[in-house]
Amino acid sequence: MSMSRIPFDQLPADVRQAVTDKTGPVHQAVTMTGGMNSGVASVLETESGSVFVKGIASDHAQVAAQRREAEIAPHLPTSCPRLYWHLEVGGWSLLGYEVLSGRHADYSSGSADLVLVEAALTELQRTTAPADVEIKDAMDRWAGYAPPGTLQYFNGNTLLHTDFAPHNVLIADGRARLIDWAWPTRGAAWIDPGTLALRLMDAGHPAENAIAFAGRFPSWRNTDPEALAAFGSASAALWQEIAEEDPTPWKQRMAKRAAAFRLALLREA
Repeated sequence: MSMSRIPFDQLPADVRQAVTDKTGPVHQAVTMTGGMNSGVASVLETESGSVFVKGIASDHAQVAAQRREAEIAPHLPTSCPRLYWHLEVGGWSLLGYEVLSGRHADYSSGSADLVLVEAALTELQRTTAPADVEIKDAMDRWAGYAPPGTLQYFNGNTLLHTDFAPHNVLIADGRARLIDWAWPTRGAAWIDPGTLALRLMDAGHPAENAIAFAGRFPSWRNTDPEALAAFGSASAALWQEIAEEDPTPWKQRMAKRAAAFRLALLREA
C-alpha cells in the first residue's frame, strides 16, 4: 500500500511549528523518494543539524506500526539510526531520526557489504526484546504457516527485525545500519539469520550458500535442524500466500526462492 508524499512545507502550520520547536528554524526541506510507508519523508536542514522526518496522518491504518517503531527505538542496538523525537500533533504522527547518508546494501555474491551486514546482525542477536513494548510474537506471526507441532521452535526473547530486504539495510560510515523497524518481533534468535538467508537467495546466492551464511550465526548453527526445516516450510507457505494475494513479479520471485529454501533445509534436516 503506497501513499502519496507530502512536502514538509505543505504540512499544517501548527505541525511545522511543533517540529521547529524541537529543531530550531528549518533552512531547507528535501522530500525523499523511495520507501513505501510514509506520507511525509523529508530531510530537514535545521539550526541544530540535519534530521530525517517521517510521518503519517494519525488516522492512517499504519499509524500503529509507526508508533511501535517509536517505542522500540530506545531499545535498538547502535547500528540503528537514533530517534531524536516523536510528535503527535495536529492530526499527524511524526518521527525525527538521525540522518544517515549512505546507500542500500549490496547482497550479491562477493560483496564487501556482507561482512558489515553480518556484524550488524551479530549485534542485534544479543539484544533482548523489551518486555514493556507491545511487539509481535514470532509464534503468532508464523502460526498460520509453520507445520503442525513445530511452533514452539519459534518461541524466544530475542529482538528480531525480520525484514532484511536490502532497502532496509544502509551502508553508512563503514557500517551496516538496520532501518525501518515496522515489524519488530520477539522470538527465537535464529529467525533473523533465516530471513536474511532468503534475501541472499533473492540476490543470486544458491540456497546452500545462503544457508551457510546463516550458519555464521551461532543461533542458527546450534539450532535443531527440524526447527530450521519448519522455518523453511513456514517461509514457503507465507510467500506463496503473499504472491497469490498480489502477484507482482518480485513477490512471485520471493515465493520461488522460499520454495527452494524449504527444499534445501529439508535436505539438511
